[in-house]
Amino acid sequence: MPLAITRSRLRVLVICVLALFVVFGARLFQIQAVDTKAYAAMAVEAGTRKAVIPAPRGDIVDRNGEELVTSTDGLTITADPSMTAENAPEIARILHEKLGDEIDYFDTIQKLRTPDSKFVFLAKDLPAFEARKAVKAVAEANYTGVFTETESLRSYPGGSLAANVLGITEENGKGIAGLEMQYDAGLTGTDGSSTYEVSSTGQRIPMADSTVKEMVPGANVNTTIDRDLQWYSDQRLRDVVSSAGADYGLAVTMDVRTCQIVQLSQAPTFNPDSRDGVSDDTLVNRAVSNVFEPGSVMKTITMAALADQGKVSADTKIKVPSGMVIDGFPIGDYWQHGALKLTAAGVIAKSSNLGTIVAAEQMSDSTFYSYLRKFGFGTRSGIDLPEESVGIVSPVRDWTKAKHATTSFGQGVSVNAIQMVRAVGAIANGGVMCTPRVVDSLTKADGSVEKTPAGESRRVVSREAAAEVTRMMEAVTADDGTAPAAQIEGYRVAGKTGTAWRVNPTTGRYVRGQNTISFMGFAPADNPRFITYVVIDKPPRNAGGGSMAGPVFHDIMSMALERFGVTPTGAKPPKIKQDW
Repeated sequence: MPLAITRSRLRVLVICVLALFVVFGARLFQIQAVDTKAYAAMAVEAGTRKAVIPAPRGDIVDRNGEELVTSTDGLTITADPSMTAENAPEIARILHEKLGDEIDYFDTIQKLRTPDSKFVFLAKDLPAFEARKAVKAVAEANYTGVFTETESLRSYPGGSLAANVLGITEENGKGIAGLEMQYDAGLTGTDGSSTYEVSSTGQRIPMADSTVKEMVPGANVNTTIDRDLQWYSDQRLRDVVSSAGADYGLAVTMDVRTCQIVQLSQAPTFNPDSRDGVSDDTLVNRAVSNVFEPGSVMKTITMAALADQGKVSADTKIKVPSGMVIDGFPIGDYWQHGALKLTAAGVIAKSSNLGTIVAAEQMSDSTFYSYLRKFGFGTRSGIDLPEESVGIVSPVRDWTKAKHATTSFGQGVSVNAIQMVRAVGAIANGGVMCTPRVVDSLTKADGSVEKTPAGESRRVVSREAAAEVTRMMEAVTADDGTAPAAQIEGYRVAGKTGTAWRVNPTTGRYVRGQNTISFMGFAPADNPRFITYVVIDKPPRNAGGGSMAGPVFHDIMSMALERFGVTPTGAKPPKIKQDW
């Protein structure tokens, strides 16, 4: 081989080697001098792990600080598929053995083999003990890449206690009903984070550097509910609804002076702790979302409007006909009778539709309508619970003589239970109506207390008018009234029964033979403190507000008076003439 060719090849080889050294040198200079920070960050990232420190959701407590809802520690099991893919079947088998139905074997294998991923969730919302035991078993089998992260689980110590008030949360912790939904922003805290160094096998390096961003817990919600009264009312209502075979029942107790709701029960209900019984029908809070025709309880509002105008008092004489035909519609009372001579108190005590119509004829449509609006019908009550309905009050331009007549005794107008409690509560409170509240305040993580707005308070009728209607309502619970079962020994009780034709929610038409019955009452009548409303939907045909709802009222009100230390006044009910 000629020497010139050999030298030429050698020069080419030298040039190539030098070129490689230049390329490598340039790359080394870029790494060490130009991109130092970027590559250092990559190295750190490869050897570190970041974990979220979840902020516990705030508690919901009763008026005495007793826990109604709280948060407990739980764990989420996660995995790094880049470390678990090779041993996915073995790891999945161990986890399934330890966790059972909490984890699906085949689904877990797929997750452990997720391509191009370094993080997957394997199981959420696990009790800490179970999760740690499962992950420890994986480590003891010499498999790596399976981790735990702390989370906060929601716990409802009372089970179904006040479930429709408290509500429930989704899997991600967001409130979707009740107070959990209404005060979600306040209950939700701010998550923190922790970054720490790990070994090549993914284990945390003891004593290595770590950084922590502190989490901020959510605020506690301080309700106005009394836990013991709520528990008793829940049981009492459940028993009567179950034994009667009714569709549902409601019971609400409110402090008439402050409009604080101290008890709100519903049956049937659900258990937010176990999730038993959760459905669209049970999850809704019927006291604020369901509307129904109130029946004769509305007569108290009609009489209050008339008394406020000076048109009636408890002793006003009313001639009650045996029957009426208005706009072609025959209207009568629930019992057959001839012409009667009743006082206004007698009309309320005997719950006469005809007597109420006669009294209400003294008001024009527009005047009557304006009083209904003043008492809050056709508008939301403002209670701090979600999804409140407005009810139905027809515009006055659509009123007929029949509409005027039926509205006076509670048919053809729809309300929710809280609206009705608020309105009659104004009579108990001397004519002043306030806004019902379920929450008193929020206690933040730093200990500061934020009071919730009290809401609007306004006078709707005079004190004198409220006193006259109270006298009429005391006649209802007298021995010759329609609800003697509502009497409470040592206390004067004012009340009113209600029976209304039931409206089919699907067709919007009345269902003959099906009723919604109720009893509304407050005590002590001579110095009112609490008002309780009991509603039972679709009970047996022979059930009445006085005979079925009245005894439930008696039991709940009796306990409320005892729980809050309202001493018996000892005053005897006034003797009120019912006829003349």
